[in-house]
Amino acid sequence: MSNRHRATLQMLACAMMWSISGIFIKMIPWNPLVIAGWRSLIGGAVIYIYMRLKRIPLIINRKSLPGGVFLALTLLCFLTTNKMTSPANAVVLQYTAPIFILLFSALILKKKFSPADYAVVLLTVIGITMFFIDGLTAANAAGNGIGILSGIFFAAMFMTTNGIDENTRMNALFIGQILTAAVGVPLTFAFDSPASFAALMSLAVLGVVQLGIPYILYGLAVKYCPPLYISLLASLEPLLNPLLVYIFMGEAPGPWALLGGLLVVATIAAWYVWQERKAASQLSQSR
Repeated sequence: MSNRHRATLQMLACAMMWSISGIFIKMIPWNPLVIAGWRSLIGGAVIYIYMRLKRIPLIINRKSLPGGVFLALTLLCFLTTNKMTSPANAVVLQYTAPIFILLFSALILKKKFSPADYAVVLLTVIGITMFFIDGLTAANAAGNGIGILSGIFFAAMFMTTNGIDENTRMNALFIGQILTAAVGVPLTFAFDSPASFAALMSLAVLGVVQLGIPYILYGLAVKYCPPLYISLLASLEPLLNPLLVYIFMGEAPGPWALLGGLLVVATIAAWYVWQERKAASQLSQSR
């Protein structure tokens, strides 16, 4: 198996584990930022254990810090958007990240993309919007504005954790979790946070399975895949989340959601096949 194929599988596993948040967050009757803080504290501990096992030293420098800051801002803005507007708005706005990756890469890095790249990003965003169309609201411009920021920061996180060595990248992901915890955990004393068994167990699952392990997989996958590729694979996460909620809680998606989900999956699958054929053609020509 090639490094690229392995990275694709790692990112798909990452997206799948990210998607379980909808099930377990519903079981924790806390303020979203408090959940984010404790979840990231546990997730950061998981990443730190991995770093110790791999003998990765703690590194805080101009390469590791930006990725960590952007990750923390992504997590905090996303959960703030959930609180200020509808969850559907929060998801759709965060997953505008591929659009911002195209813009930042073209304007700042002067990178050129093919028409197919632009088309797949457009169709993916349209598909995600269709998937959540029943829950979208026009209310609360401030909440929607923060949601757009979460998409911008998500894109910046993908870009700043790409192109750096594994040790620095894992440190960036660790820093992001610790910064999020530093904001959210102290808020436990400002909001009612009943520590029931169900809440604590759900929090443990979120920290370990939904955040810690997936970000380790992301840190490994991004070594072999560009930011746009990674962000498109990550776009499968918001589709899997409601699917799991339906399986375990019986909340069925509507016809628009099913059509949007099919559009996203078909678009990403077709784009992946096209990329693989393109890579194989270039390899054969170089021989």
